[in-house]
Amino acid sequence: MEPVSHYYYSHRLKLHFWDWGQEGKPALILVHGGLDHARNWDWVARVLREHFHVYAIDLRGHGNSAWAPGALYSIAEHVLDLSALADIINDFPIYIVGHSLGGIVTLLYSGVYPDRVKKAVSIEGLGPPLSHPVFGPASERMRNWIEKIRNTEGRESHSYPCLAAAIKRMKEANPHLSDEVAEHLTLHGTNWNADGSLIWKFDNYARPFAPYGHNADDMSEILGQIRCPVLLFWGMESWATDPEADGRAAKIANHRLVKVANAGHWVHHDQLDLFLKETTSFLLGSPI
Repeated sequence: MEPVSHYYYSHRLKLHFWDWGQEGKPALILVHGGLDHARNWDWVARVLREHFHVYAIDLRGHGNSAWAPGALYSIAEHVLDLSALADIINDFPIYIVGHSLGGIVTLLYSGVYPDRVKKAVSIEGLGPPLSHPVFGPASERMRNWIEKIRNTEGRESHSYPCLAAAIKRMKEANPHLSDEVAEHLTLHGTNWNADGSLIWKFDNYARPFAPYGHNADDMSEILGQIRCPVLLFWGMESWATDPEADGRAAKIANHRLVKVANAGHWVHHDQLDLFLKETTSFLLGSPI
């Protein structure tokens, strides 16, 4: 089964989502991570659509969605875009599953609109550890962001001479991926240039964290407003830190953390069967 492509508008931007169908079932939105796209969820969507009406969003600057004018991709705007799609679907309370950046967006939406979310799943989506530069002094955050944007502005986007070269790069960045998954993600994550080369769909200006609008105090306050049950995942081979050990998970009152062995940042690919078992049981079961 292939999903149906749709577009909608948020903040004057033409954004995209995939509809996996199953009218009449509870609404569930899948939110991908940074520099990714909605078709990353295909294996998850095919299972969850047995129980839910599944939608997968392409965040602004990613997948088939429009790029934002300028260079500022703030967390608040991503939450705004998720809110716009949720209002279009209009089947509250909804279920949301997010990965990385999408996990942050999922949890923030759940805290800002606690009555609109039935259950939430976040895969390594609690934001950076407190030691990350994004939580540093405001002057440093602004300077780092300006320098990263200026560096991006001064160089051309990298292209790949053929599909095989792009797939190779995908596997280098995500070594746990099978050949099949890497090819699928690359096919849906690239555009063809006139000369036959390929380029990633995401906007390179979406790479740097916005200098403002994402700080530890605000994040903690919003996470503390979440009232729905939350399932968290952490890949034990990920670059991300253990959210229980560093205290980030404690901000969410009603949560359970699954620590996944032999998995990196992409838990839902590295250990798909375990992820689907835990997630399906959580979404369909009683509250934590």
